[in-house]
Amino acid sequence: MRHLWSCILLIFLISCNSDGTNRNPFLQEVSFRFDLNLNLPLYSNLNTIGNPVYVGNNGVGTRGAFVMRTSFDTFFAFEASCPNHAPNNCSTMTLDGQNVVCSCEDYTYNLFTGEQLNRPDDGKRYYDLLFYRTTQSGNIITISN
Repeated sequence: MRHLWSCILLIFLISCNSDGTNRNPFLQEVSFRFDLNLNLPLYSNLNTIGNPVYVGNNGVGTRGAFVMRTSFDTFFAFEASCPNHAPNNCSTMTLDGQNVVCSCEDYTYNLFTGEQLNRPDDGKRYYDLLFYRTTQSGNIITISN
């Protein structure tokens, strides 16, 4: 009986796989931590809901991050490199109101949801923006991965 349970457990462990289908193959998930002080003029837009800022400092994500206050006490941060191709000379997106646009293909993404707004209907897989963690402590917003 003990041998039977060992075989069942072994079969169960072998049959489990780490399904990487949700992982974006174009963007490396780099580890970083960066603090934004809301008292500084550079980040003053974050004191109002719906006013995003681009943080392009070295060591912040792959190509920087877009940060936006989405409610009174909630901030979202997303990778600034387009999630639907490998980083290249046109992949750093630009702000367009509360959206960001990739100049390579004109893909547009919403900063409230991270969702791609103009997803082609060609049967290929497309990725939404890569999300980064945000925490708030007083006037300091920390973005990290």
